[in-house]
Amino acid sequence: MEIKVNQRTQQFNGDPETPLLWYLRDHLKMPDTRFGCGQGLCGACSAHVDGKLVRTCNTACDEVVGKEVTTISGLAPHLAQAIKSAWIKVDVPQCGYCQNGMMMAAAALLSQTPHPSDADITDAMNKNICRCGTYAQIRKAIHLAAKNLTSKAV
Repeated sequence: MEIKVNQRTQQFNGDPETPLLWYLRDHLKMPDTRFGCGQGLCGACSAHVDGKLVRTCNTACDEVVGKEVTTISGLAPHLAQAIKSAWIKVDVPQCGYCQNGMMMAAAALLSQTPHPSDADITDAMNKNICRCGTYAQIRKAIHLAAKNLTSKAV
């Protein structure tokens, strides 16, 4: 089957029910999609499929055939830069394990809601777990990233 990842069409001849996470990590050697809980609960493995945030640990490869899979390394450069620079400026990362999933959730939010309220951020991010508890910094970083994206769009 053909799976499009970060705008490149890839071939996969394995079991169609293989979790997308293991296809990305083991077959495409893309460790930026992290393994967390393996049950779709923590969000560390988050990626976008046709722009929608999904848990790759419980999304089978056959579910993404004909769709666009985007990992953190495939985000639009302006969006990735706004989020990453805000994360750094606000000192979000602690252990860093959840950060790729958190940034993918933030990217999905900002793509749909350019000026998110605190409630929007809580709703979008409460499905991701940060073991270090950096939720307040994440909220600040998302507001900063939204501001930076808005100022560059003008």
